Amino acid sequence: MLKRSALAAFGLIALVGPAWAQSAGADETAIRDALTEWTRAFNAGDTAEVCGLFARDLRYDYRGYPERGFDDICALLQRSLRDRTRQYSYSLEIKEILVSGDLAVVRLVWTLAVKPAGAATGTISQEPGMDIFRRQPDGSWKIVRYIAYED
Repeated sequence: MLKRSALAAFGLIALVGPAWAQSAGADETAIRDALTEWTRAFNAGDTAEVCGLFARDLRYDYRGYPERGFDDICALLQRSLRDRTRQYSYSLEIKEILVSGDLAVVRLVWTLAVKPAGAATGTISQEPGMDIFRRQPDGSWKIVRYIAYED
């Protein structure tokens, strides 16, 4: 009896496995593209697009600060991009993307460079973190939770 169940489960995995792998691959690509597009928008100073990576029900923790939500991060990002006394630039290293159904976890490191306007150098901080994405009703992937800290 156990052998038959194991064979049935293996057969089901074999049938579903390729479809799941294709779906996970497409979802992983969509998430990677969303992160890449956000980085491009931020670095271009696009205040209209910079909030688009985050879901309205976002909750996040950044070491040393109280838990915050969508309105907080959106206002902070837009204020930073409008600040003419400093230049901000992000780069991204994705370590891993795990997709399961309508949720995904991304381990990553954001590197933020901040320099005074017109200066050749400034400060650089690395921010390792974990982002949790949820597929939205329109099929897009948005961050619903994240935790980050400075290295």
